[in-house]
Amino acid sequence: MSRYVLDNSESSHIAEIADKFLRNHQPWRPLAAIDDLRTEAEELPVGVRKFLVDARTREDAVITLANLPVSPDLAPTPAGWRDAEREEAGRLEEITLLLCASVLGDPFSWANQQDGRLVHDVCPSKGMEDSLTSASSETQLTLHTEDVFHACRGDYVALMCLRNPDAVGTTVARVLPGMLPEGVMDVLRQSRFRFYPDDSHITVPADGAAPAVALTDRPYEQGPVLFGPADDHYLRIDPDFTVAVPGDTEAEEALRLCSEALAAATERLVLEPGEAAFLDNYRVIHGREVFTPRYDGKDRWLKRTSMVRDLRRSYVHERSRSRVLA
Repeated sequence: MSRYVLDNSESSHIAEIADKFLRNHQPWRPLAAIDDLRTEAEELPVGVRKFLVDARTREDAVITLANLPVSPDLAPTPAGWRDAEREEAGRLEEITLLLCASVLGDPFSWANQQDGRLVHDVCPSKGMEDSLTSASSETQLTLHTEDVFHACRGDYVALMCLRNPDAVGTTVARVLPGMLPEGVMDVLRQSRFRFYPDDSHITVPADGAAPAVALTDRPYEQGPVLFGPADDHYLRIDPDFTVAVPGDTEAEEALRLCSEALAAATERLVLEPGEAAFLDNYRVIHGREVFTPRYDGKDRWLKRTSMVRDLRRSYVHERSRSRVLA
């Protein structure tokens, strides 16, 4: 993990950039403003930019920035992402996250997640307590690769904390040398696994019940769990939405052992207001601890976006210059 704590002058400077940018881009439409915002990111404090570029070059698994500006008159935690969108809650923090994220990669979104919004609001929602989405609370969010099912999944997942009064932990884990027997690693390197879209990519009934589409009826990609550099593997896994090819008992066992080893190696990251974590989605998986929602405007509230290191691969996949993947 690499960490940078902004001094107060750096934090104030970013607050000024965000405030000016918002005033010059009314009404606030992130997808329309993102190209201008990427240019504006060059105005970030030199120390912040150098830190992020160095971390990107090293491929650090977890990158954190602390003491980013958060409005002293921050709105109450919204009751859900639709409320956040309607109320335009946390816009300055949204811009701050996008400014920093743009140094590492190109933010993008999904058409079927939060209506294609470039930045998501992550907060507990009534009726979704036990769902397998970020709106849950009373069910643990299992360690996973973000958007595991898609070839154009993000290289990074960015999370900025606006509020976290109960110190709810973000969980992270990665494959470490010697974690698994070589025979198991060899199986995991082979294209013997199917990756399905999670529930956030499937239409969910208004009452928060489980999606009507069974896992095996969903589209999937097939490939290896481990790939890339032989001495420092990249990882692709979501135990809730990854299965072995039907009938492949050896792959099924390897997947089980890998999931258990990762769970045993879990580390806890507690984000505080003004702290952002940029998780390398190829090198580390992440989840979230269980917590009891308050529903009083003081619940945990994060802003989230995903970034790719090369936006062109998304353009090629979509056959259009769109940052919104279908």
